Formats: sequence, C-alpha cells, structure tokens
Amino acid sequence: MASRTVAKDIITLRGSAAIVSEFFGYAANSILYNRGVYPEESFAKVKKYGLPMLLTQDDGVKSFITNLTAQLSEWLESGKLQRVVLVIMSKATNEVLERWNFSIETDSEVVGKGVSKEKSDKEIMREIQAIMRQIASSITYLPCLDEPCVFDVLAYTDKDVKAPFTWIESDPKLISNPQMVKLHSFDTKIHKVDTLVSYKNDDEFDEQ
Repeated sequence: MASRTVAKDIITLRGSAAIVSEFFGYAANSILYNRGVYPEESFAKVKKYGLPMLLTQDDGVKSFITNLTAQLSEWLESGKLQRVVLVIMSKATNEVLERWNFSIETDSEVVGKGVSKEKSDKEIMREIQAIMRQIASSITYLPCLDEPCVFDVLAYTDKDVKAPFTWIESDPKLISNPQMVKLHSFDTKIHKVDTLVSYKNDDEFDEQ
C-alpha cells in the first residue's frame, strides 16, 4: 500500500516575516470591522485565506496599516519583534476598552544561521483561518462597543531596536482587572504567533 505524504513548502526567514506581517494587516482590518470602530460601508470585501475578508477603504487607515506591516516585516526579519498589540479606546475619554495581543516567538537559529524550515502553505493557511474565524465571531463573546472608538498599535521590540521617527514611546495602555479570551495560534516554523484579547470587565453584568 502506497504511503500518503503531504508536500512541504520551504519557509525562509523573509518568507515567514511576509506571512506574519500580512496576517497582522488582515487581522487589524478584521478587528476594526467586526468591532465597529469604522462604519461598515467603509470596508470592501476581498477573498483571503480561503475566507471572505473585509479591508478598509479609508485612505488614512489604509496608509497606517501599510506602513505598519512594512515596519513589522523588517522587525520580524531581524528577529527583534516580541509582541504587537492593537488597542481600542474610547474616543471621548481615551479609556482602553480592548487589547488584541499578538505574542511572537522567533526561532533564533533561523535568524542567526539563515536556515530554512519546512511547513506546507495549506497548513499555515488553515491555522490563520481559525484565528480569522474567531475574530469574525468576536461579537458573540465581547461586550458591545456602544460609543465612538479609536485604535492604536503598540509594538514591543528588543531593547536595542531604534524605533523610526514615526513611532513614539508609549505607556502599555493596560486594562485594570480585564477579562481575557485566548484565541488560536499559528506557526510558520520560524515565527509562532499566539493571540489573546483582553477587554474591560463590565461589573454591571457580573453575577453577585
């Protein structure tokens, strides 16, 4: 009986950085759409990861996300990026309502020696699909954001990284006593991304 084999794809450091930074761009768009930070009509539908995805058509947000993913890709290639956090805040008070936390582990051997890894593109896509589905269903497990909101992105890098002038030092924008939901993770064999969303605990609805 013939054995069944799954074709593996060669993943390079640059290729992995491109996959992860592109994921952040789509994830950010999906969060902004599903959490209602921008109006529904300002997004257009595209197909990505075998799923219908929404992308912002707002020029300012588009430019921000394009610049963000380019910078993240650079940090990912150098193995210097530890975490990316998308923060949703009240527009009126700047109070932090949600933190979408993406922790990154990088294979230091790949960065140091330039070796490649093997993993099928389909497998990576399936893992990313699972996260995107959870983001899309976030309305079922997160409190309603019933006020105008804005967003910001924090990047946690190694201490020796010199941030470009477009980035500024920031406080961590934490939520006191948050509720947390762990989402799926994905792994390119070079970068592993763990996803977690924390949100403001609305005491009103807590059981006594």
